[in-house]
Amino acid sequence: MATFVLIPGALHGGWWYRPLTEGLRAAGHEVYPVTLSGVAERGPLNGGGVNLDTHSGEVLGLLEAERITDAVLVAHSYGGMVASAVADRAPERIAALVYADAFVPLDGESAYGIVDDVWKERYLRGTAAGGDGYTMVGLHPGLDPRATAHPLATLLQPVRLTGAGEGVARRTYIHAERFEDTPFLPTYERLRKDPAWAVHTLPVGHDLVREAPEEFLGIVLAAAG
Repeated sequence: MATFVLIPGALHGGWWYRPLTEGLRAAGHEVYPVTLSGVAERGPLNGGGVNLDTHSGEVLGLLEAERITDAVLVAHSYGGMVASAVADRAPERIAALVYADAFVPLDGESAYGIVDDVWKERYLRGTAAGGDGYTMVGLHPGLDPRATAHPLATLLQPVRLTGAGEGVARRTYIHAERFEDTPFLPTYERLRKDPAWAVHTLPVGHDLVREAPEEFLGIVLAAAG
């Protein structure tokens, strides 16, 4: 039995992973789908002080509280920022990393710093629509209606990495090749040339759970060994 910790992308809660969660549990595994502070049902916790350190601290706290020492971290989209920080700070608790069409930052990078000008404009437009100066709303059309505002500071704060996370032996990346205007193409191009990574390409858009549930499940199970 493996232990999966599922980290969602911006504007989404752990509910986004429901089909994957059900598939993993049906296969006999332990699963923790996370909803991060300031998002979804935890939106009331967003008072402007929620940043990337807050989110990574929450996942680290979960690993500690549940005494998880063999986690398979699965991160979608923005969640890759969180997973990278967690793996860097507690590599001894991580058995494998799965980045599902997600950021895989280098030291000192932020989500806002990684994306191109098209996405920077979307972030700014989403912040203006948020109306309070510290949250951002809808980044692109077609979002799940349950998507909520997201803490802006989590996207602006640079991640600090020592390189310890590179000691996690099993690292997998999933590229959604039909995600229009994807901000993750440079990440995919970098990782597919790196022999330390198992890189998969799926002919779908960014919503992997909805568009490729069986393929997504299969890759995640394989990553767990």
